[in-house]
Amino acid sequence: MIKQAKRLMTLIGSSLLLSPAMAQSVKEGEELIAYERYQSAVNVFQEILKKDASDADAWLGLTRAFLFNGDSAKAVASLATLPASIADEPAALVARGGVLLKQGKLAEAQADFDKALAATREKDADLIGKIADWHVELIPGDATYALQILEKAVKRDKKNAGHYIRQGRAYRKLHKGTEAFQAFREAIDKNKNAAAAYHELGRIFVTQKNEDVYLDYFQQAVAADAGYAPAQYALYNHYLYKDPARAKEYFLQYLANADASLQQQYDYVDLLYLTNQYDSAIQKADVLIASEGSDVKPRMYKLVAYSYQARQDSSKALDYMKNYFAREVDSNYVVKDFETMGLLYAAQGGQTDSAMKYLAAAADRTTDSSAMVVYFRRLAGLAHQASDLAAEANWMGKAYLADPRASNVALFNWGLTAYKAQDFLQADSAFSIYTSKYPEQGYGYYWRARSNAAIDTAMEQGLAVPHYLQLIEKINKDSMSASDKKWLTEAYAYLASYETNTEKDYPEAVTYFEKLLEVDPANDQARKYIEILEKNIEAGRGTQSADGNGSK
Repeated sequence: MIKQAKRLMTLIGSSLLLSPAMAQSVKEGEELIAYERYQSAVNVFQEILKKDASDADAWLGLTRAFLFNGDSAKAVASLATLPASIADEPAALVARGGVLLKQGKLAEAQADFDKALAATREKDADLIGKIADWHVELIPGDATYALQILEKAVKRDKKNAGHYIRQGRAYRKLHKGTEAFQAFREAIDKNKNAAAAYHELGRIFVTQKNEDVYLDYFQQAVAADAGYAPAQYALYNHYLYKDPARAKEYFLQYLANADASLQQQYDYVDLLYLTNQYDSAIQKADVLIASEGSDVKPRMYKLVAYSYQARQDSSKALDYMKNYFAREVDSNYVVKDFETMGLLYAAQGGQTDSAMKYLAAAADRTTDSSAMVVYFRRLAGLAHQASDLAAEANWMGKAYLADPRASNVALFNWGLTAYKAQDFLQADSAFSIYTSKYPEQGYGYYWRARSNAAIDTAMEQGLAVPHYLQLIEKINKDSMSASDKKWLTEAYAYLASYETNTEKDYPEAVTYFEKLLEVDPANDQARKYIEILEKNIEAGRGTQSADGNGSK
């Protein structure tokens, strides 16, 4: 369909657009086209043709209404019944030329236009304007040609604001915004109540995202003619997500002035949801789903799901979201679709895997770094609920690394969870970051030592040694907390064991055990090892291990 609430023949005093010789009922149909009430216009022209099938102006009006409403097939079918006796009348030629242009038969269309112009000696400004409409509004049309012939229309009918509006639309099709603006302003100079001109000016500034200006023009259009539905629809669209209550006011005005359409039903359901009328939104959407069947827009299922979700009915919401995913094309999915599915699955209980699958997909698709962090945290929480430490650590790490404002607590918890998951390399990585960012704290050194000790269980590589040594350096021996004493005891014990079993340096091992006793005087195990080591040293067995095995 040529874009809803868009344009076409201008709304001004329609009598300015139509030749006095045209029948009043044809004039009425053209006025309906000007208001973009295409189906009503079709009805008017069809009634005229039932009474007088030789009315070429009615045939042109009917063709315009069909094509501007996107009903090409109906336009073709109707013209197939046009009486041969009027086939060469100018209006009939312009009607047929429009259909040919829509079909991409440019040369044939132009031939019909040329015949019509020749037959009227290029003096019928209204007919020229309608040929220009075809070239502006139909995709194969030539806007440059439209401007050329509109110059002739303007010369013959200088006060007709409609021709300037057509010029503005032609310039816009050529992406000449300045010239389009000037043409629309000229139309308003000719007729201050030219609502279509104000509306078109607003559309220029919509593309520039100049909200204050386009809103002013749309409101001027409504002020110029309270029956001009396209401007009311534009205002509805603007306020839809910003102020749904105000959007509803404009939508109701639009409904009062527009032909009924299926799109209006979709729009109304949107408004019901956005104004928190969830029961009504569900009811209206279900009616659409039932009546349209497989042709219904898949987003209706999503809207019902959102409505049930707002009513805390996650089970029904999930059913509708499943239908949405089954019917919508993949390219139309948005991040929130996956987020919603993830949250709904999480709310069911026992479906953590499915919840995580969709939340992970949301995280993968979002470009919002803040939202990404939220997804990662939710995923970590779900993994925690499932007692999946490995997955929990993975998502905690992603959350930390993606969040520039993450705290030391978040970093510590990531490392500790990785350690509990026995992913010691990941734990070491996390605590390496900790020691870099918080070098004055002992936590990073302690857990790096623990992680490396878990990697190097046989102490063959001494991976934990440098971290325990750094830990010892960081602890203030004059004011030790209980944690400090625990850490020092563990550090000295590990280093003593390393010197005994790996380096075979018994004197150094004794030194570490003695330091351990300074921290923990009641540690009888340390005294026992000192005795064993000293005996081995006295006996000259400097390579003897503390447990008495493996002497050289």
